[in-house]
Amino acid sequence: MPTSRSIISPERLGALAGALPWIVALAILGYAFVAGGYLVTVMSFALIYAVFVIGLNLFMGYAGQVTFGHNAFAALGGYTSAVLTSTAYGWPPIGAFAAGMALALAVALVIGYPTLRLKGHYLAMATLAIGLIAYEIAVQWQAVTGGYMGISGIPPIGIGGFDILSDRGQLAFLAIVVALATWSAIRLRGSRFGRALAAIAGSEDAARALGIDVARYKLVAFLVSAAYASLAGTLFVHVVGFVSPEVFGLHMVVLAFTMLYVGGIGTAAGPFVGAVIVSLLPETFRALKDYQDLAYGAGLILLLIFAPKGLAALGELIPRRKVGSKAP
Repeated sequence: MPTSRSIISPERLGALAGALPWIVALAILGYAFVAGGYLVTVMSFALIYAVFVIGLNLFMGYAGQVTFGHNAFAALGGYTSAVLTSTAYGWPPIGAFAAGMALALAVALVIGYPTLRLKGHYLAMATLAIGLIAYEIAVQWQAVTGGYMGISGIPPIGIGGFDILSDRGQLAFLAIVVALATWSAIRLRGSRFGRALAAIAGSEDAARALGIDVARYKLVAFLVSAAYASLAGTLFVHVVGFVSPEVFGLHMVVLAFTMLYVGGIGTAAGPFVGAVIVSLLPETFRALKDYQDLAYGAGLILLLIFAPKGLAALGELIPRRKVGSKAP
């Protein structure tokens, strides 16, 4: 007598599990847009961090490199846009966006060319130093950055002569930016450039044997990720209307790493999912008051234990049938 087939195959179940983080994150974003209030602010910060983490994922997840200094490029973009859009210069936000990104790319090129010859923890320490130097410059160069007092009165995001003033409008704009950033990262991953980065992440020596210019591809990946970081820094200052050195300190690096690994390093959905979930966790545990930080840390540990490759890789936890095996 033939046995009944499984209603849901492991392949389909894995696909559903892989799509679930996308669905949950988008549902949270949609609920924030409808509900309004403080949740819109939380999700706006989450989307800004998502842009930053997408760039970080490109360099760390796709190329297999390590960096602790991308907050420097976020600071370059943010401060450049803040200064140029001030009353002293009066630049439009779009022009300041481009200027900040151009400066970040120029600095990344100068720094990346010698630094990317390092590997492993040596590269990590060198990039950490870059971030610390950028922070000290922001503190000490008070004539431009305002020091610890920062720069206030930064105009909101604007396109042409139209300024986006409402919280929901800014959230919708940031969602479009994240969608475009995610789409471009996916396209890069599937391109020849992305395949070269995957080969480098696997083994730099093997990649060289295949004729891949490892130094050039690593530098380009560094530049692209710096552009994402610069964009995130610029978006932040125009959404908040204020910038200070503390915004781009080590806290930004730690939070971005948490988002990347909770979401899933090397995955397409990881930056977006990680940014939304990690930003929402503290608000979820706020009612616990004195135990909020404890619950937040425990929640992160549980996520990493039960989803070691990140939430976006949940589909990989579903056992698949071997090729050629018969259905039950």
